[in-house]
Amino acid sequence: MRKPKYLDAFDSGLLHVKVEELYGILRDCHLCPRDCGADRINGENGACRYGPSAVVYSYGLHPGEEPPVSGTSGSGTIFFSGCPLRCVYCQNYTFSQGREGAIVPPSKLADMMLTMQGKGAHNINLVTPTHFLRDIIEALIIAIGKGLEIPLVYNTVGYELPKTLSLLEGVVDIYLADMRYGEDRLGQKFSNITDYASVNKVAIKRMHEQVGDLVIDDDGIAVKGLIVRHLVLPNGVAGTGKTFKFLADEVSPNTYISLMSQYRPLNKAKKYPELARPITEEEYDTAKAMMEEAGLQNGWIQEFSSPGEESSYEGPRIKPNIEGSPDLW
Repeated sequence: MRKPKYLDAFDSGLLHVKVEELYGILRDCHLCPRDCGADRINGENGACRYGPSAVVYSYGLHPGEEPPVSGTSGSGTIFFSGCPLRCVYCQNYTFSQGREGAIVPPSKLADMMLTMQGKGAHNINLVTPTHFLRDIIEALIIAIGKGLEIPLVYNTVGYELPKTLSLLEGVVDIYLADMRYGEDRLGQKFSNITDYASVNKVAIKRMHEQVGDLVIDDDGIAVKGLIVRHLVLPNGVAGTGKTFKFLADEVSPNTYISLMSQYRPLNKAKKYPELARPITEEEYDTAKAMMEEAGLQNGWIQEFSSPGEESSYEGPRIKPNIEGSPDLW
């Protein structure tokens, strides 16, 4: 088994250096592109609407990620509350835009990681983690000291700053990153982000520079590299063709793509005519053709299913009180 990058960073003391740097960043927060400047260390809420401490919604072995991520035993997934985007169609809006979850200290985060490793998780999968990066690195230090040794997956919406990604160099093995839109105007309309596509493209290139194309071992399990997720939206509003052309021309034609078909008009989506219905099979087939035309041949195509209510994975959930204790339901 390939040794995760973070073990060398731990042995060299680099993880401790990163924690100290993150303390400084949180005093005038510029972890994400919103660059709000909040003093989150001293209790101010940032644009993310959170202070200094990590808030977790749920964690557990996730069987439904991409095949080399979930593998046979599941991906050890921690769903953090909050998200830098405000997507009108988000299926997880109760904790990505609401306040569901509980404050979890680094010691408890470390216990979660070790528990999932003990249950056979192929990796630790951090979902929308950036606004809690300080606590995550602190937890990683604790967990490594107690035997953590499986790869780290950074599961992000893709709205990341290069200087924040530089803190993850030598720590993250696998980036599982969204590319939501091909143009900034689409992100502004549907996710309340004026510069999503511009920032996202720079971030994806930086991720690829760090970890390269996806590497899968003889057992079919991801050990390092970049996976890009693209959710097909109705009426072509995701800008799919532009996204695939960018990946093929400016990142790598060997990029692994997860082409997602599960869009449903949840949250506020029905207020937007372009998004008020599920995608059609024809729309998904068009996206597949765009992927092929761009020369992108690696990844996963989903079997199209008839529209219905989207089912979402639930691991052990945390009491929805960010002021309370992290007891499990």
